[in-house]
Amino acid sequence: MDVRSKFLKGFINEEVYVSQPSGFGDHEHPDNIFKLKKALDGLKQAPRAWYERLGKFLLKKGFFHRKLDNTLFSKQKGKGILLAKIYVDDIIFGYTNESLCREFSKLVQGEFKMPFTDELAFFLGLQIKQAKEGTFISQTKYVLELLKNFDMQDCKSISTPMASDLSINKDKHGINVNIKRYRDR
Repeated sequence: MDVRSKFLKGFINEEVYVSQPSGFGDHEHPDNIFKLKKALDGLKQAPRAWYERLGKFLLKKGFFHRKLDNTLFSKQKGKGILLAKIYVDDIIFGYTNESLCREFSKLVQGEFKMPFTDELAFFLGLQIKQAKEGTFISQTKYVLELLKNFDMQDCKSISTPMASDLSINKDKHGINVNIKRYRDR
């Protein structure tokens, strides 16, 4: 499940003020600033505010935090169990009982107006393919985007990208590289 406008659904606890965005200002009061009641996309507090709202909602509806990971929620019904993992605006979940799935989907969609996808296909850069033979995970799409980002889509592939016995020394006369570009991904 992917939450639409997730950050507009989170309430912020701190006092946050914003200036009027250019082109959308109040011409009669151009110096006014506004106090936010809800989080905005790009606001530092937005992901935390959204997670707190979703977490409180799930706990109120009978879910429990898992001890090892507080972004993992579970709910048991008879012999069935549903596990829901929250990552920013994505919710992935698995279940052992079809009725738990329908109940969870209806519950979350009713509160947050989000689309439901039957099968997980992408999550955190991973491609997931579910088949009768098993579940297959790859990063093909991520790697292709990475190669494109560095203009290397036509590079020759090899099993080991660098000789294992190679000694690397600093090139004192080389050109400095923008390290931020390589930390982007």
